[in-house]
Amino acid sequence: MNYMKTVGGQTSTQTIKNIMLLTNKIDKQPAGGRELLCKLNHDILKNIYGDEFTLIELDRYPIRGIKSVLGAFKGYVDGLSSATIALVLQELQRKEIGQVFVDGSNLGEVVREIKKSFPKVQVCTFFHNVESRFFLGALKQTKTPQALAVFVVNYLAERKAVRFSDKIICLSKRDSQLLNQVYGREATHFSPMALQDKLPRDFSSCVSKPSKRFALFVGGLFYANQAGITWFVENVVPRIQIKICIVGRGFEQFREELNINGKVEVIGEVASLTEWYRDAHFVIAPIFDGSGMKTKVAEALMYGKRVIGTPEAFTGYEHVAEQAGHICCSADEFIAAIDSEVETGSGGFNSALRDIYRENFSYNSARNRLENILTNSIVDK
Repeated sequence: MNYMKTVGGQTSTQTIKNIMLLTNKIDKQPAGGRELLCKLNHDILKNIYGDEFTLIELDRYPIRGIKSVLGAFKGYVDGLSSATIALVLQELQRKEIGQVFVDGSNLGEVVREIKKSFPKVQVCTFFHNVESRFFLGALKQTKTPQALAVFVVNYLAERKAVRFSDKIICLSKRDSQLLNQVYGREATHFSPMALQDKLPRDFSSCVSKPSKRFALFVGGLFYANQAGITWFVENVVPRIQIKICIVGRGFEQFREELNINGKVEVIGEVASLTEWYRDAHFVIAPIFDGSGMKTKVAEALMYGKRVIGTPEAFTGYEHVAEQAGHICCSADEFIAAIDSEVETGSGGFNSALRDIYRENFSYNSARNRLENILTNSIVDK
């Protein structure tokens, strides 16, 4: 594969070497934000490199027994083992692969082994978030020996990814700054959250009547989502006049805790989010902790819906936040923003928001970014 590169006014053709993608098992119908982005990265690299693309998928397996636990502290997590690393090294040599795209910073042990055995192979690691920061938040929420072990294991693995990767891709400048604080190295490149387009052709013409609409919360059950929506139900819901629908895998178990007749309805996991976004008046994102970027914001923009969320929810989206919705830091600010949207917002499909998605968070925008990162040896800050 060849590409044209201009340096100092001179255009030259350079050869792209074969690339290997190392990733967790690709889900054909991904649901979570990380799974969606892994699938997107896979599709983009396969599209760019064609026959020069090699895929190695890792099957996750539970950590059980002393030997498995000790292996995890060495970096054998998320499907990594001495056998899988040996396979990676074998394929690198057999196919004369020049680049490896490692999709996940917790796969740092394989990054170290690649650079040790093949120092000239370029390794690019994609950071979905800062894993050590993410699991530190989980540890603070659930103070158990297991949570502590998970934090330490991911810290050790991620430190290797930071140290040995040639290129580090972060979703946002916030994550890059966190990397620098924790490990002493910043990202070399940025590629924000992106999603495959799932908007049906007739989406904008099938919106329900305003009287039936609701505010929508979307997110799977993990500590930041649970803490955020619980806070919202306790502090904001009693003072607003629009119903809240909670959609996301795992929340079914909190129906009794969160349901409020006529005010809050926990839906839980659904087969498709399309109808929920279609009928929602707007989207709420009361998230106060985490790392990376929040999928639900890009998803709302894809469906042409405004977002009312915290600064954490809008991390990575700062440059479009004013057009996309409202940033709220307190219950009072959430209430004022929601009242404003209910009174003045149409709640329908907003094509300007969808344009923001297309330009910044779509497949094509991500493809252009990754192609530039992988074919350009100049660090792009």
